[in-house]
Amino acid sequence: MRNYDPATLRPYEPATRHQDRHRQTQVMISARSALCAAILLLGSPSAADTASANAVVEAETLFLDFLNAGHAVDAINSGLFTQFEGRDLAAWEAQRHDRRRALSARLAAIDPVDLTIADVAAVAAMRKTFADYAEEDPKQAEPGNAPKCKDAERRDLDYATLRAALVGCYREIGNQLKFENGTVARGSALALLHDIEEPARRKALFDAFLPLWSALNGHNEPDSPYRRVIKMAATDAAENSSEVEAAARAIGVSTDEVERWLTQILDAWRQASGPAMVEPWDYRYTIGEANRRLAARIPADALVNVNDRFYRDLGADLQKLGVVYDLNDRPDKSPLAYTDFLVHGRMVAGEWRPTIARVVGSYPMGGLFSLNELVHENGHAVQISAIKNRPAFTDWPDTLFTEAFADVPSWSVYEPAWQKKYLGTELPEAISLRALFGNVVLDVAWSLFEMRMLRDPAADPNVVWTDITNRYLHIVPHPEVPWWAMRVQLVSDPGYMVNYGLGAVRTAEMRQRTSEAIGPFDAGNAAWYGWLSERLLVYGSERDTRTLMLALLGRAPSPEAVLEQILRIQ
Repeated sequence: MRNYDPATLRPYEPATRHQDRHRQTQVMISARSALCAAILLLGSPSAADTASANAVVEAETLFLDFLNAGHAVDAINSGLFTQFEGRDLAAWEAQRHDRRRALSARLAAIDPVDLTIADVAAVAAMRKTFADYAEEDPKQAEPGNAPKCKDAERRDLDYATLRAALVGCYREIGNQLKFENGTVARGSALALLHDIEEPARRKALFDAFLPLWSALNGHNEPDSPYRRVIKMAATDAAENSSEVEAAARAIGVSTDEVERWLTQILDAWRQASGPAMVEPWDYRYTIGEANRRLAARIPADALVNVNDRFYRDLGADLQKLGVVYDLNDRPDKSPLAYTDFLVHGRMVAGEWRPTIARVVGSYPMGGLFSLNELVHENGHAVQISAIKNRPAFTDWPDTLFTEAFADVPSWSVYEPAWQKKYLGTELPEAISLRALFGNVVLDVAWSLFEMRMLRDPAADPNVVWTDITNRYLHIVPHPEVPWWAMRVQLVSDPGYMVNYGLGAVRTAEMRQRTSEAIGPFDAGNAAWYGWLSERLLVYGSERDTRTLMLALLGRAPSPEAVLEQILRIQ
């Protein structure tokens, strides 16, 4: 199992400790003589070498068993299944517990001294991933055990529990915002803000967020739940590094350079979007003309079919890949759309058993905004479905690359060529791209907001957000309202938004390079999936963004591609 078949996996060299030694070739010798000569020249692996190699193989098997059991538990706890692969929750929890214990012992016992370079990297990857899972509290994932929104008022919560409680606010309050004569979920409310014609109704929908914002930030007092969690996040970042620092490392630049790029993108929007000031409840409407004009052609029940057709035309048949959708509404469903593994790919009886991805979201409304998110989530699905590597690396790459890649296909839905093929009509380029980049720069603004809050956690978040949105997005100041608190990631993982904001730089570069290599793909291109899989996706977690993108582009990263795209809205 240590040597992987190059016909079914990406090229992978086992890299024994002896492989770089000089080898001599003898002509006209018997096979037996050749073997003897090789043994004399190279030496045979020691018992320690063999035992260590076997220990790594065993650890990798346990590693995938542990991960897959955890994903099965998550899927059942989410309400998607009552059983998976013939086993119920108790059986999967028992396997997860057993494999966690066995994997922990196996990884602790491996001595890297006797390992090959490749095995050292594999063990390091498993230890890192396992440590991330070990920090989670499995009990919190079970129904009824997650911290509640009201718990956020407690002053004795640790960082992880306070974050979980604040996520609970998005689930308990954000999933049922009171609007007019009913309720609306946060995601649907954001989509509606693009569409509602009457200014007074837009303001009323905006105000429907007030109970959520109050739960998150109180009266903006220095010890409000959010202001406590951002202080904890800054302390944690000082000790363990932050998402911002991780993103900067991933592309080989400083955090100062990241901030400079973010402000460049925002300034490009400021100049290209025009000087008119808008109220915060009207911002999405002003950028949402494309959504309104195309709404009738993208009803909710058409989203999946349009999404799947586009991916088939890109060479990625989601049905054949086995992607599992969890798109139906139900009580206590995640307030956040996301994609994760359901089953990690692996070799079974000499054949590759592919990854199965699970896409989670709720789309009671159609439209371009919802479609863009669904295509983004399926970008994650095709990414992990393409991984073909040894078990230690059949996992997500770094977060920056993950989020940036998912937008490579999702940005296409705003291109006139995509609209003409899949919707039978097309909008003027400036209108469509205003809808795209109006939302992209919101993510960039949140990225800059989090950078500044992590740098100065005692700052007033309302003031920080007001300064950014007024300066760059032409939004009327309302420092009395914490309307920055629309995104779950701000509390679930402070600093995470940089992966969207900075990710736009990488997305634009990947789109540009791919088009140069295989031709346009906004209206489909069967070469797309194979070309990108071979160059970027098969490696899983083995290669970071910097390595992948340097090989793809042949140069250092630059914001020029995304800046050029923003200028197209003029």
